[in-house]
Amino acid sequence: MSSWLPLFWFLAVLALIPLVLWLLKRSPLQALGQGGPRVVASAHLGPGQRLLTVEVGEGETRRWLLLGATAHHIELLTELPPGAPPSQEAPNFARLLRRQGGA
Repeated sequence: MSSWLPLFWFLAVLALIPLVLWLLKRSPLQALGQGGPRVVASAHLGPGQRLLTVEVGEGETRRWLLLGATAHHIELLTELPPGAPPSQEAPNFARLLRRQGGA
């Protein structure tokens, strides 16, 4: 009978694994990691350079941050109201250059 004891405990532990995972999924500990920043959009600019729109805060304090990120530095470019639609019209660089140059 003692030869069955290790097999019994092995099967008992195996049966407990799904139960423990189910309990952890519904525990309040999982909610701790959900309040952090969330990447809303990302654009690749070049090697090691990205433009990120990140949502921070909850409820009335929620806001979007436009960040420039490289491998060594992250810089806040501007702050946007949450859910602000991106500009639908791309800038006309020739017109911008003419305006800057005074021509």
